[in-house]
Formats: sequence, C-alpha cells, structure tokens
Amino acid sequence: MTMHEVTPGADTWALLPGAQFADAFRLVLAPGGTVIDAPAAARRMMGTSPDWVRRLMALRNAIVAPLGLKAPRPPAAAEASRAGHIGIFPILSSGPDRVVLGMADKHLDFRAVIDVRQEAGGWQVTATTVVRTHNWLGRAYLTLIMPFHRLVVRTMLGQVAGP
Repeated sequence: MTMHEVTPGADTWALLPGAQFADAFRLVLAPGGTVIDAPAAARRMMGTSPDWVRRLMALRNAIVAPLGLKAPRPPAAAEASRAGHIGIFPILSSGPDRVVLGMADKHLDFRAVIDVRQEAGGWQVTATTVVRTHNWLGRAYLTLIMPFHRLVVRTMLGQVAGP
C-alpha cells in the first residue's frame, strides 16, 4: 500500500463550479488484493473515524456553532442507508467507480469524491475534496482547518486498506 498527493482531476473541479480549493490523495493497494468499488471504499473511509478524529470534529463543532456553521450529525444506523448517507455525509451521487458526498452551508460548500479504478499496479482509490467559499468566514474557516484536513483525509483514506 502506498499513498501520495495527486493533482485533482478537472472533472472533480466541475462538481462545484466556482470552487477555490481542491486537493486529492491516492491510495494504491497491492495487486491481487480484494476487488473494491467506490461505495465500499467510501464506507471504509467515511463510515467510521478513529477516536482522535471524532474528538477533533467534536471540538470543531463546538467552536463553529456560534458562527452559524453546520455541524453534520450521523443519521441513526437504521436511517443511514435509507437517508443516503455514508458516515455523517449525504450521498450526492454514487456509482461503481465514483461516490460524491457533500454539503452546502451559507459559508461554504464542499464535495468529497471517492474514485476507484484498477490499474496494473493494483487498485487506486483517490479521495478528492473540493471547496467553494461564499464569504470571509468560509475563507477563514478553510484556512484554519487546512493542516488538520490534510492529516484527517490521509488517515481516513488509509482505512480503505483495512486493518
């Protein structure tokens, strides 16, 4: 298994016209590994979080609540598939090769895109984040969370490889 940062594809930028930020990380799984599709990869990545990520998100939610930013909450387990969520994020579209999750807020909109494809070197799972800010608060928030975002995405993407 290897992971590295890659340039976000033009097609992912198109998912959120006017976006000012995008980044992408790719996980390459060893050849001969388990066949995986995008919904399975997204569930492995976003379905659960390590304790430190959950605590960091709880701190984020407490800090931004007075500013009017949304604090995503997971639906009850029985409602999750019916409600169209993976973890705390609503599913905007889903197919075997790509899942798009996302939310819109008055300060910023985002898309989390999980792409899966098989190459000669094994399965490639790419997690792309695209963000469009609407005002100074959205831009400030994006600036403040960026160091954490990169660490969280890499950690969560690593969960696709399994234990």
